[in-house]
Amino acid sequence: MCPAAVNQGDQRGYIIPIGGGEDKDLHPTILRRFVEIAGGKNANIVVFPTASRLEDTGLLYEQIFEKLGAGQVSSIPISSRSDCNNPEFAERCSQASGIFITGGNQLRLSSILGGTAVAQMIRAQNARGVPVAGTSAGASIMSEHMMAGGEADQGPSEGGVVLAPGLGLTNAAVIDQHFSQRNRLGRLLSAVSLNPFLLGMGIDEDTAAFIDPHGVFEVVGTGTVTIVDGGAMSYSSAHSARANQNIGMIGLALDILDEGCHYDLNMREAFPPNEEDHRVCSL
Repeated sequence: MCPAAVNQGDQRGYIIPIGGGEDKDLHPTILRRFVEIAGGKNANIVVFPTASRLEDTGLLYEQIFEKLGAGQVSSIPISSRSDCNNPEFAERCSQASGIFITGGNQLRLSSILGGTAVAQMIRAQNARGVPVAGTSAGASIMSEHMMAGGEADQGPSEGGVVLAPGLGLTNAAVIDQHFSQRNRLGRLLSAVSLNPFLLGMGIDEDTAAFIDPHGVFEVVGTGTVTIVDGGAMSYSSAHSARANQNIGMIGLALDILDEGCHYDLNMREAFPPNEEDHRVCSL
C-alpha cells in the first residue's frame, strides 16, 4: 500500500515513529516536539489508544499533551472494527491537526483499524499535512509492511520475522521498536532479507525519527536509530533456507544514528549532526 496521494498545493505531514518508552515526565522532548509540529496552543490532537487494553491509556496521553501546551486533545475509544466505521470518529479525525497512536499490540491495532474509514482518514490527513506520531506498536503500523512479530536474541533466519499489512504512511522502510533494549537486530535483518528494496529501521526506546515531507528524518531522543540497507546486497540465502535455518546476507549497509543525525530515505544516505548537505525542513 503506497502512501495516500498528495493533492496539488498540499504537503505531506510529518511521520514520527517512536521506539516506545518515551520520557513523559522529566524530559518529554519527543512529545513536546510533536505538540509543536501539531500547532502548539492551537493544536487539535486526536489520540488512538486502540493498541492498548489499558483503560486509562487515552486519558494518560490527553493529560500529557495538555500539560505540554496543546490547545485541544481528545482520545477516540476505538475497540472494534464497527467503531472504526462510526462517522463521528472519522469526522473527529478529519478535524485533527495532529494524530497520535499509542503502544500496545500492533496486531490488535492492524486487525481493528485496517481498511476502515478511520484508517483511510488517517492516511488522507497525513497527505493533507497533518503529522502522525506513534509509539511502540503505533510506530510499527506506520509502514506498508508492518513488523508483527519475530524472535529476539538471534541472527536472521527463515521464519525469524512475521510481517503484516500496516497503514502504509511510508513504503520506504519497515519499522521495529524497543530495538536495542530487546535485541531485535536479527528479526530486522530477516525482514530485509526477504525484500532488499526495504530499508530496515530499528528505533530505540525514548527515541524518534521525525520524517519530514521530503522523506528526510532527524533523530530525536536518548537512543539511536539503526538503518539496515539491503539495496546493494549481492547475496541472500533467504529463498533457499529451510525452516529456522540461518540466512546468509552479503553487501548490507548499516548506519547507527544518534540524536541530531539525519537520514534521507530517498537517497539512502546518512548525515551527521549539523551537516549542511541534506534537505531537512526546519521545524
